Amino acid sequence: MDDRGGGSFVAVRRISQGLDRGNTCHSTSVEVVAGSAAWLGRSLSCVCAQRRESDARPSFDLTILQEDCLQRLQNRIDVNYDSSLPEHQEALRALWNAAFPEEELRGLISEQWKEMGWQGKDPSTDFRGGGFISLENLLYFSRNFPKSFQDLLRKQEGDRALWEYPFAVAGVNITFMLIQMLDLEAVKPRMLVGATFLKFLAENESAFDLLYCITFKLMDQQWLAMHASYMDFNTVMKATRHQLETELLQEDVTCLEDLPSYSLLS
Repeated sequence: MDDRGGGSFVAVRRISQGLDRGNTCHSTSVEVVAGSAAWLGRSLSCVCAQRRESDARPSFDLTILQEDCLQRLQNRIDVNYDSSLPEHQEALRALWNAAFPEEELRGLISEQWKEMGWQGKDPSTDFRGGGFISLENLLYFSRNFPKSFQDLLRKQEGDRALWEYPFAVAGVNITFMLIQMLDLEAVKPRMLVGATFLKFLAENESAFDLLYCITFKLMDQQWLAMHASYMDFNTVMKATRHQLETELLQEDVTCLEDLPSYSLLS
């Protein structure tokens, strides 16, 4: 096996069909396997997070409204997941209930979490790369696009690989990639794609969460089109980022709903 880095990963192997859980059934059983690769791990060393030399560009001026919206989004980004906070615990429980409404969660630390694609029995260890906002993104996805959320969670569309990406940890990677791609931790955006996104954010304060949903579906589409398996995750994320940047900069896109990939959501 080609070892492309020193970080750990979790791959999900599809085993069999037809495991029912009430009316909301898993289409497959899964086996979660740990190993080593660059795309997952405690540092979330995804290739999409590596800053390129071409990213160093002059900053763009913002309106007062855009500055306020960016600051509020940055405040969200700065919040780490804290397993001792009741509101964070409740958000995690809400995510489980959205994912598996027919199955009772036995505890915030439980082997059950591996069914959602977390690396271990304690999901809080996987939030280090994305923070609390990555949990908020998953919750927003589950509440606003439940069918798409379930389709991705249960890998119900397309000709799937034997070794699939783990849903939850992939979601954390997507949050982290978007923060980097849009340069959201800078005082002002230094890339045109970031400045363009802030125009959408000023009109819709949920724009980051919506873009997250679009990106997750786009990533899965790229995954299927590339007939990818777990060692291809970095390549899929790079292709996803490139396609997303291209769509965001199209002249006829005036809001996120105009993005061609928005149509992937259901």
